[in-house]
Amino acid sequence: MKKLEEYVRSIPDFPEEGIIFRDITSVLQDADGLRLAVDTMQDLVKDIDYDVVAGSESRGFIFGTPIAYNNHKPLVLVRKKGKLPCETIEASYDLEYGTATVEIHKDSIQPGQKVLIVDDLVATGGTIEAMIKLIEALGGEVAGIVVLMELAGLKGRDKLKGYRLESAICYPGK
Repeated sequence: MKKLEEYVRSIPDFPEEGIIFRDITSVLQDADGLRLAVDTMQDLVKDIDYDVVAGSESRGFIFGTPIAYNNHKPLVLVRKKGKLPCETIEASYDLEYGTATVEIHKDSIQPGQKVLIVDDLVATGGTIEAMIKLIEALGGEVAGIVVLMELAGLKGRDKLKGYRLESAICYPGK
């Protein structure tokens, strides 16, 4: 059996020179890789008590859905601004060049519900930090965060201090 890291394709100098892009499509395109990714992420948080899974667009949906399904939990979608049809709240965060905004339905999380955040990657931590703001604004409690990959060199974990963050793979660089 291959290790999870062996399913991730590393592409040097993308999107710019000096960056190693960690491509998850190679994980998704392999049935064993996908199963190992979901099982590993799920196992990292098996001791966390949560009511709801929140996944961010779009790769958080990919990993959040089977985790929610396997544990008989609802899945809440956190989407880019303008994509949800009902009443929403929003949070913005900084990108390398500009800002982005994510939204969540106002009725998707009830006060007191414990939420597991699922995403593919934590880099600078901006997306997950925005998700936390939305969840807490609705009265939810972040029970934990699980990601497939962490780029430790970008120090996203620093923005998420005080929250349990688990990563299936941790790369030391950017």
